[in-house]
Amino acid sequence: MSEGPALDATDRTLIDALQRDGRASYAELAEHVGLSPAATRVRVQRLLDQGVVRIVGVTDPLALGYPVMAALGVRVERNVRTVADAIAAIDGVIYVVFTSGSFDLLVEVLCEDSAALLTVIDDKIRRITGVRSVESFTYFGIHTHRFVWGAR
Repeated sequence: MSEGPALDATDRTLIDALQRDGRASYAELAEHVGLSPAATRVRVQRLLDQGVVRIVGVTDPLALGYPVMAALGVRVERNVRTVADAIAAIDGVIYVVFTSGSFDLLVEVLCEDSAALLTVIDDKIRRITGVRSVESFTYFGIHTHRFVWGAR
């Protein structure tokens, strides 16, 4: 594992607070860490600049009309990076990771209906040069979706 930026207890407390509420003000964050709001702003900016933290809006796929979600296991014949790039460019694909084991890639897809999922799998992914097979794992529901987990 590569070494990232050195984080102290204050950094970890800030990260924890931001994971719980990314819209918290510097004054609110300062109360958690015992620094002034200005010093807290500097700390948060450093975490952002180092790429340790990103502040983003997280959406709910169901609320946005995407009730069909699936993980796809993809086996690749050659050049896994090229295949991953092609899959990542497909509308509805939200996550692509390289993996070991029986699949070369794991892909997460959001779709408005089952027909759209079939289109993504059959008409788009399976037609990419180098894709050997695709196995679909349709979600019945999401049990756990964490955005809060400890910093080293």
